[in-house]
Amino acid sequence: MTSSVSREAYGEASDRLTADTATATASQLASVADEILSVAGLLRAQPRLRRALTDPSRPGADRAELVRSLLSGKVSETTANVLGALAAGRFSKPVELLDATERLGVETVLASADRDGKLIDVEDELFRFGQIVSGDSKLEVTLSDPGAALERRVKLVQTLLTGKAHAATVRLVEVALEGFGGRGFVASLNRLVELTAAKRDREVAYVTVAKPLTDADETALAAKLSAIYGRGVSLKVDVDPSIIGGASVRVGSDLYDGTILRRLNAAKQAFAK
Repeated sequence: MTSSVSREAYGEASDRLTADTATATASQLASVADEILSVAGLLRAQPRLRRALTDPSRPGADRAELVRSLLSGKVSETTANVLGALAAGRFSKPVELLDATERLGVETVLASADRDGKLIDVEDELFRFGQIVSGDSKLEVTLSDPGAALERRVKLVQTLLTGKAHAATVRLVEVALEGFGGRGFVASLNRLVELTAAKRDREVAYVTVAKPLTDADETALAAKLSAIYGRGVSLKVDVDPSIIGGASVRVGSDLYDGTILRRLNAAKQAFAK
């Protein structure tokens, strides 16, 4: 969602979803999320449908009715009404409708986890799974290959995570397999970690250290970063002995690299001149 009109359309649909699911259980929210994400899959597979549902020459009410007629009897009334409200909005490009639908599905998965009291668990599970994937080149290639059948990759993820992670975590990893927002698999996982943290009103700080931090060190670092960014910070710590010492911290586009490895590399470059 890159344009102001698509953000406005998304906001209206999101508000409608929040109002319509105010008393829904975690399980009911999860069901709605699955329906919305299934429609996102349909939009991904059918560019002509995306164009029809974002055609500026067609009134918004007509686009909304087209969605409802397509989904009638296939999804819940809540899902049909929310996606109808989304289609009634304006989008600069057809792909923005896909992005908005996918994001709406993800936010509903997170709302389900939040209502179940499992949001922080989902955040940690997504991050840990991303670490496992990044640390296993064969697994990363297998899961990241867009040429491999999606069904096979989903089945592999389910085998790895079912019974070991929250259902919302598994569902979000499946979203990452499809390339959330057009990203690669690992980048999709990272973005989903950040959205999960944002649901808890927190920034994510990716911290790389040569050896594990103590609890006191983590608390102090989180407090310092919270003071800088004006909100709570969720630390995601990766231990990498190759940096030798010091620490690297990334928050959004901000990078603080105080590793000994960086200093050594800088010194080498200076001597090479």
